[in-house]
Amino acid sequence: MSTEEATFLTETTIDTFQEDGAVVLRGLFKPWVEGVQAAIEENKASPSWRERTYRHEEQKDSEFFQDYCVWPDFEGYRALVMESPMAQIAARLMRSKTARVFHDHILVKEPGNSVKTPWHQDQPYYIVDGEQSVSFWVPVDPVPRERSIEYVVGSHRWGKAFKPKRFDGTDLYPADESEMAPDIDANRNDLDIRGWDVQPGDAIVFSFKTLHGAPANTSDQRRRVISIRWVGDDARFVARPGKTSPFFPELEYEDGDPFTGDQFPLLYQCGDSAG
Repeated sequence: MSTEEATFLTETTIDTFQEDGAVVLRGLFKPWVEGVQAAIEENKASPSWRERTYRHEEQKDSEFFQDYCVWPDFEGYRALVMESPMAQIAARLMRSKTARVFHDHILVKEPGNSVKTPWHQDQPYYIVDGEQSVSFWVPVDPVPRERSIEYVVGSHRWGKAFKPKRFDGTDLYPADESEMAPDIDANRNDLDIRGWDVQPGDAIVFSFKTLHGAPANTSDQRRRVISIRWVGDDARFVARPGKTSPFFPELEYEDGDPFTGDQFPLLYQCGDSAG
């Protein structure tokens, strides 16, 4: 990590991430923006089997495109994961000796798309559990505060695992009787809700357990984002009561096993690259 890059990740920034569950990093990933932009267009033209796109019936031409676990398949995504300082930054934010990439999530809200990203935690969707986790939400278009992702500060420390739902409102695990996420929008005045105006190459970083959501894109501008998820030393496989999101049908694991595997390469350890 260069001196310039290191100044973006002071102990104060790490403390804020640990305490609040979300913090913004400015400009660290600008050199990889054009590559990600190109990869997104390639990805939309050739999506994976995990692709999920949401549209309202009256908005056939305005989509919310999503795809998962495609970072090894497109040069622009791969460069961000492998060549940027993201792995080392992830380890430092998690206060972990290691950083293992879990997966990527591509999110493209085209102009005029009225689908909101509902308030949710990421952790209950996943096959991995642990306290050391971090997502990097990296926009490749300017996103003003009113259209940006939002976080409930400190919610990662509530000790809750809320029932996961798909972004269309249906239950991910139909038989799951977990507690529903609270109505954040109805209680905004009682909560510390944080969001940022962000530029291409910025990153909002947050814990898998932090409640977050995002508004519709009612503007005439695109909102293209790549999110890269990382786990640390304490990551373990966890059995869920249904198909996780993303789903890994070929994996065999026992609940509580150490989180390892070729699909989840260890890219940073003990101050030296492992990738």
